[in-house]
Amino acid sequence: MPSDGTTREPLARPADRALNVAENAVYALAGGLLAAGALVVLAAAAYRLALDLDDGVKSAITEALDGLLLVFILLELLAAVRATITERRLVAEPFLVAGIIAAIKEIIVFALEAQEDRGTAGTAFDDAMTAIGVLGGVVLLLAVAMFLVRRKEREPREEDPPPGTATSVNTS
Repeated sequence: MPSDGTTREPLARPADRALNVAENAVYALAGGLLAAGALVVLAAAAYRLALDLDDGVKSAITEALDGLLLVFILLELLAAVRATITERRLVAEPFLVAGIIAAIKEIIVFALEAQEDRGTAGTAFDDAMTAIGVLGGVVLLLAVAMFLVRRKEREPREEDPPPGTATSVNTS
């Protein structure tokens, strides 16, 4: 292999460029679908909110909140796609945020269902409380994972010189 970092393979560089374009096109398509999906869900949530108000404010707001949390999940996934394109590496934080939002969304759904089942015979209320507890643990674990990811990102890379050390510069 030449010392200037180039490769001897004549097709390697054009193939790399073609695959890079294809990769970016797929990311752009995925991002476009996520954005379109978020807009559709947002419009549907607004439409359902307007229609469902006649059936009761509580159920209308619950449905709207469910849709809006789904929009937030889609937007976090879109942020992950954008970060992957710009940083050229997979970034974990948007996925962790999407997981936290999804778990909170389910906690809200179970809490509202448990409120309706409270005082009735059967195990529905107990099952909902168990699910809420498990989802609370998931939120806590994802939050700890996000804290560790952020802490890791603040650490200097191994190839970077320690702060305050001078690097030798050849001035000749």
